[in-house]
This record gives sequence, structure tokens and C-alpha cells, in this order.
Amino acid sequence: MDKKEITVIIEQDKIRKEEIIEIEKDFRVLTFDMRLPFNLVGFIARISNELAKEGIPILVISSYSTDHILLKEKYLSKAIKVLRKLGFKIENV
Repeated sequence: MDKKEITVIIEQDKIRKEEIIEIEKDFRVLTFDMRLPFNLVGFIARISNELAKEGIPILVISSYSTDHILLKEKYLSKAIKVLRKLGFKIENV
């Protein structure tokens, strides 16, 4: 949140249009379902770099113990290929 906006991430079917000023739709969330040490350096940098090489824009959300990336639905299959090439096992897509 800054002085001009609040960003809310919510399931698309739960949005009440009358409360929205601007909206981006058709995102998918990929969660790295692993416990990442807080002092880990470069995890998201490596992933975002490889996705950027393929022209895939992402929004990163980091929590205390893991990370998530949001990307548009149209990039999902391409992103999965990139992540598999990096050694990730993809489940529940």
C-alpha cells in the first residue's frame, strides 16, 4: 500500500464490480510449496531471470517461509516449461 493505492489479490469470482476502480484479470498463482530459509539469496532472482528471458512478466509475493508468483493465464504453459527446466516439480495446476 502506498499513499495512492491499496493492492488486493482476490479470487476473480469474488470481486464485486461496484467496489473496483481498476482491475487486472486472468492471473494464475504458482506457489513454491517448500520451506525456504529466510536468509536464502537469489531464489526469485533466478526464477524471474529465466521467465524474463522467455518474455513472461510476473508479480512476486513473498511470505516469511515461501514465495508465490502471479502471472497471466496466457503465459502459464510456457512458465511451467521454464520451471520444469529449472528442476521444479509442478503439481495441481
